[in-house]
Amino acid sequence: MSDHAQEMTIGQLARRCGVHVETIRYYQRKGLMRVPDKPWGGIRRYGEDDLARLGFIRAAQHLGFTLAEIRELLKLEDGTHCAEAAAIARQKLEEVRTRIAQLNGMAAALSELLNACERGKGKQRCPLIGSLRTGLRDTREPPRAE
Repeated sequence: MSDHAQEMTIGQLARRCGVHVETIRYYQRKGLMRVPDKPWGGIRRYGEDDLARLGFIRAAQHLGFTLAEIRELLKLEDGTHCAEAAAIARQKLEEVRTRIAQLNGMAAALSELLNACERGKGKQRCPLIGSLRTGLRDTREPPRAE
């Protein structure tokens, strides 16, 4: 990299990507980003390649990729391994769909519990609290008063 291309300090790089300096250092410890050489008596400098790599990491995280998955994707970043990258993305998509199904189930259970709370009257134990105590065995019927 030319001297001109290595123009940013770690703080400037962090600001340009909207992350903390410690985030960059963490990525460096995890092997996701390089640690530039430190000239004698000087400070490390980062260039556009570092900016692009940090952007890649952040974008992949926003899509739900773990750091381990990002490490694998970075190994494929030359663009000639599309099938391997697609396999990683396909697996992530399946995980996202599974998580969506789980979240939909959680939403349905919470909705039933709220409906049971709204139907509850008198000295009956709170259906929401009661169901959580019993492990959500059956949220369709409010727990009986004790």
